[in-house]
Amino acid sequence: MNSIYFTEEHELFRKSLQDFLHKEVVPHIEKWEKTGTIERFIWKKFGDMGFFGLKYPEVYGGLGLDLFYTVIFLEELQKIKSSGFAAAMWAHAYLAMTHLNAEGSERIKKEYLAPSILGEKIGALCVTEPFGGSDVAGMRTTAIRQGDKFIINGSKTFITNGIYADYYVVAAKTSPELGNKGISMFLVDTNLKGISATKLDKLGWRASDTAEIAFDNVEIPAENLMGEEGKGFPYIMQHFAFERLIMAVNAHSRAEYAIEYTLGYMSEREAFGKSLDKFQALRHTMVEHATEVEHIKVFNYAAIARLDKGEYVVKEATMAKLKSTKVADQAIYDCLQMLGGYGYMEEYPLARLSRDSRLGPIGGGTSEIMKEILSKMIIDNKNYKPAVE
Repeated sequence: MNSIYFTEEHELFRKSLQDFLHKEVVPHIEKWEKTGTIERFIWKKFGDMGFFGLKYPEVYGGLGLDLFYTVIFLEELQKIKSSGFAAAMWAHAYLAMTHLNAEGSERIKKEYLAPSILGEKIGALCVTEPFGGSDVAGMRTTAIRQGDKFIINGSKTFITNGIYADYYVVAAKTSPELGNKGISMFLVDTNLKGISATKLDKLGWRASDTAEIAFDNVEIPAENLMGEEGKGFPYIMQHFAFERLIMAVNAHSRAEYAIEYTLGYMSEREAFGKSLDKFQALRHTMVEHATEVEHIKVFNYAAIARLDKGEYVVKEATMAKLKSTKVADQAIYDCLQMLGGYGYMEEYPLARLSRDSRLGPIGGGTSEIMKEILSKMIIDNKNYKPAVE
């Protein structure tokens, strides 16, 4: 137990979460990975346990806990052999719901955030577009006001929970001529006329539902505008630090899981009269990875602690995401190698884990984008400040 950040109460929560996952989730993982569909009942079970409300206000049914409960939630989800399932859970809880809590009106919080905490509604955040990728400011989706309505046209892609969702949090341009200063955020029910969602076939994250979504003259009430009109880009940027830290925590946890599993395998597998963990070259490879993973974990925890105190940690979060996803990929690559031919077999976790981990340096902003953001801060002396106080 890391007593700097985790109390006895944290560790009791970790144990209860582990028990829940192994009882309620693990028995279904292989089915969900094969079908690509997570059955609806599990969302309600997560909600009943309070897992979706860890960091949200008690007035909406949340628990109002510190961010290290969220860290535990993320870490344990990475250790049940399906990063796709994990993604579906945290994308709902920490992408869509983060915007509901931060920018939603009181009505939206009561009608969408509260049932999301209970697992009765599923949300998806719709920012990325087919032609834009990591270029958020270059989005083409528009939301044009007509009286007491907005009319949305455009498309989004790589949207986690895009098929499952009951609602989307959509970024769209209300004033296209203003570029990134003309983006606004909207709450959009998925059952509205003019919305179509197409499931995407992915290399990894097979259990999760990732979709391309089209909006064709979708009418929503003007009251579904979230926050101030034209403030969408600052809202998105504001939450990116948290999303990057989520990706970083996911990375260090799946790397830890890979190393733990591989060391167990190496202690039992014999070659030339001794177990694999007695060969110096293999031992040294594993301890190098274990050392790097420990480094990134300590850095990630420190950044989370500062974020939990209200500090704006965009630089540290960007560093964490960049380094952690790279370290995890390298560790998992070598862990698979330690299993030899068995590492390439689907019945062993490293095959799936290697595919799932590969999304780390891509999702939530590519490593190249992370490097350019850091270049502006470190080399060009650009000082990013909170977009919205």
